[in-house]
Amino acid sequence: MDMKDKVQKELSKIDGEEKDQILENFNRFKQYLSEKVELGENLGLSEEKLAKTTELVANYLAKHEEPRNREENLLMELWKSGTKEEQHTLAHMLLKMVRTA
Repeated sequence: MDMKDKVQKELSKIDGEEKDQILENFNRFKQYLSEKVELGENLGLSEEKLAKTTELVANYLAKHEEPRNREENLLMELWKSGTKEEQHTLAHMLLKMVRTA
C-alpha cells in the first residue's frame, strides 16, 4: 500500500463528529495536525516525507471538505491556486506552522 492509500485510509477512519470537531476550529485543526506531525517524526519520517504526506492530506481536504472557517478558506484558496511546486512549498510552511502550535 502506497502512502496515498495509507493517508486516505486513515482520513476515512475519522467519523463525522470527530471530523467536525477538528475542522470547526482552526486552532484545534492546527493542534490535530501538530499531533500527527509529531507522530510521523517519532516514526522517523524525514522532513520531505512529512511534506509529501501533508500534500496528500491537503489534496484530500481540498477535494472532499468545505472550509469551516476563514483560515481554512484561505488555505484552500492558496492550495487550489498554486502550482505543484508552490503546493509543496506551502506543505513545508504548514509543517513549520503546526510545529509551533
